[in-house]
Amino acid sequence: MNNILDTALAEYGVTEVVGKTHNPRILQYSREIGHSWVQNDELSWCSIFANWVAMKAGCQRSRKLDARSWLKVGTPVTTPKMGDVVVLWREQKNSWKGHVGFFINYSEDKKYINVLGGNQNNQVCIKPYPVYRLLGYRSISKV
Repeated sequence: MNNILDTALAEYGVTEVVGKTHNPRILQYSREIGHSWVQNDELSWCSIFANWVAMKAGCQRSRKLDARSWLKVGTPVTTPKMGDVVVLWREQKNSWKGHVGFFINYSEDKKYINVLGGNQNNQVCIKPYPVYRLLGYRSISKV
């Protein structure tokens, strides 16, 4: 397995805390990537997690908190391999909102992309996303 996936999988199950308390691990991701102003786990933290994983793995990263910022990192690929970045749209294809995680594989029928990421059902996990929501795959390399 590659360093990206090893790093991300080691965080599997890290979950937001409901209510006024916040998971210190999620806040730590923010601090370590240089966004110490983030004080809660209620915001969309998929890009925080992807940046933290990429940093720990010594790879390129967006350094930004919006998921679509990853569309400018690394090299675009059409046939992803495990650990490549997956960028998806959220709500509307032309909105600024998105989701980012790491490619695991396709469902058997190729209608879903299995993504390992943060803030998926409020936790770090592997979750299927419909292929039609794909904005792009990116291969990131060591820095």
